Amino acid sequence: MANRSPIKTDRTKQERIAGSLARRYRTEWWFRFCGRLSVFIGLLFVVCLISAVASRGYPAFQQTYLRLTIKSTSDPTHNRAAGSSVKLEDQDYGALVKAAMRDLQPTVQGRPALHQLYALVSESASRTLEHRFEKNAHAAESDQVIWVLALDRVDQYVKGHISAKDPPEVRGLSDDQLGWIDQWKARGDIQLRFNSGFFTSGDSREPEQAGIGAAIVGSFLTLLIVASLSFPIGVAAAIYLEEFAPPGRWTGFLEVNINNLAAVPSIVFGLLGLVVFIKFFGLPRSVPLVGGLVLSLITLPMIIIASRAALKSVPLSIREAAYGMGASRVQVVFHHVLPLSLPTIITSAILALSRAMGESAPLLLVGMVAFVADIPQRVTDPATVLPVQVYLWARSSEAAFVERTSAAILVLLTVLLFINGVAFAVRRIFDKR
Repeated sequence: MANRSPIKTDRTKQERIAGSLARRYRTEWWFRFCGRLSVFIGLLFVVCLISAVASRGYPAFQQTYLRLTIKSTSDPTHNRAAGSSVKLEDQDYGALVKAAMRDLQPTVQGRPALHQLYALVSESASRTLEHRFEKNAHAAESDQVIWVLALDRVDQYVKGHISAKDPPEVRGLSDDQLGWIDQWKARGDIQLRFNSGFFTSGDSREPEQAGIGAAIVGSFLTLLIVASLSFPIGVAAAIYLEEFAPPGRWTGFLEVNINNLAAVPSIVFGLLGLVVFIKFFGLPRSVPLVGGLVLSLITLPMIIIASRAALKSVPLSIREAAYGMGASRVQVVFHHVLPLSLPTIITSAILALSRAMGESAPLLLVGMVAFVADIPQRVTDPATVLPVQVYLWARSSEAAFVERTSAAILVLLTVLLFINGVAFAVRRIFDKR
């Protein structure tokens, strides 16, 4: 039997290698394509989510205000008889607001029609007027023009969320009320303005008065407790376990349990906080102190694990060089190993705070779901946090709370992006150093 030609054999091998390379290139191309497609789909979902939330939430950053002219007289009908003028701070502010509403629509007569007219202004109008004259006592000497919040239904109509074609029971406004609002819009007595109260006010049963000011302050106080406890304790525990703890069963037991705690659902920590901090120690419910303690339990395992990984990533040559120069073990750890691992430790701590910022389930169990209208001043004052505020508003049936829920989500996402941006910037700064 004749032997195969060497040229033919080499050609067969080359064809086989070329086919194998072609299959490999096709596989790699499909792998890259699937990876890019996955990234694109993920980004698409994120863009769709943020767009949906933003489209619903951005109207909440504007609010409908109504212009009222307050007369400097004690007579609600504004009959300026001699000697009738008195200081406005001595007046019934609710009556003054009603009188100003009658001035806006002087043709309205009869108790039912007047009741509909008065209902178009928010209940906070009298408080706004009172605060105005508390700040300026001389304002009572002349007529005053103030801008007060309109009713939430008026706000929805001005923004186009309610149409005149909707049934009266759906829109919540009568035909006469819609006509008055249209007249005021034409005269410029109703305007959309920046809703500063959304960031400075606490929660309220009335949608037009509700804000996230109390939730923002409560979140800050809660994170202050978390940062004060979890960061120093977590880093100290990581240094001990990684650098000083002798190997043995006890150390292994601690490591296993720390890793297990990092995977425990956050609601379990809420139950633990309810039993330990509230039932056993008797701490008050719905305060940033208890919320911060619970969130510290959640973030501690994350910080410990990340800090140990950062310490372990320092090259062995750094330690050996320090030992070679006569440094002690403590000096090696705190003068060489810890400074090099500090960027990763700080980044992990900031990201842990970011996770704590978005937690709501454990805080619900420790009572931070309470209605809080006043801005908290201390860590022992009743408070709530942004995720819980979103949860509370999402349960409300009023349409105006829908846009406030989305606006609060936008603020929460912005805060989380800012925290993550700070973590990235801190990492870059320390890396350069």
